[in-house]
Amino acid sequence: MMKGEKRVKVTLISNTKDPEFIVSLSGKVCYSSSTISEALKRGLTQEEVKKFIDKLIGLGHESPLEHVSFTFGIEGISRACSHQLVRHRIASYSQKSQRYVSENDFDFVLPESILNNEEARSSYEYCMNIIDQTYNELVKSGIEKEDARMVLPNACETQIIVTMNARSLLNFFKHRCCNRAQWEIRKVADEMLRQCKKVAPNLFSNAGPSCLYSKCLEGNMSCGNPRKVDDFQ
Repeated sequence: MMKGEKRVKVTLISNTKDPEFIVSLSGKVCYSSSTISEALKRGLTQEEVKKFIDKLIGLGHESPLEHVSFTFGIEGISRACSHQLVRHRIASYSQKSQRYVSENDFDFVLPESILNNEEARSSYEYCMNIIDQTYNELVKSGIEKEDARMVLPNACETQIIVTMNARSLLNFFKHRCCNRAQWEIRKVADEMLRQCKKVAPNLFSNAGPSCLYSKCLEGNMSCGNPRKVDDFQ
């Protein structure tokens, strides 16, 4: 694979054990006179789990969703993408450091719009090469990596580990699975949602852009082309 053609890779590293049971139990505590010990001893059927989750989300009572979390490893994305990702505040992030890790011969993300334009690609790759040379010259001259990194582009490839609770993920998917989201973070969000659905299908049954389950929130900036449920299977 050539430079710039690195593919986004999303891995669900771990998640809270029995996430849907935990959310359902948390919801039951709010609406039942039985004790937590009694609820744990009795247990919950799959039908009850689904019923409680549907009730909580339908009521907009989403705080029980904060008791379960999902941790993802995300590779092959640009710094431009990670800058958007970390704007989602209720989450934990650990990102490859340009202060401590050398970016000598750095890889970079190449957007399809540039990849498919021969002239634009030539200029783009020339610019990346010049930046790489400049970065290396600075480091070789004794400049610390934390200062030499100032010349690095938003296109520079990075990797990051992200942990979000289910409530934050629903909000993340609402904004980042939307057609109007930037293509790179939308690709990341779509894959995160697909993997969440595999381990907690009831929790994320209506997750995705707002147009998927209600109305578009973009107003007159709407793309006019709602995404389909099949896009997230």
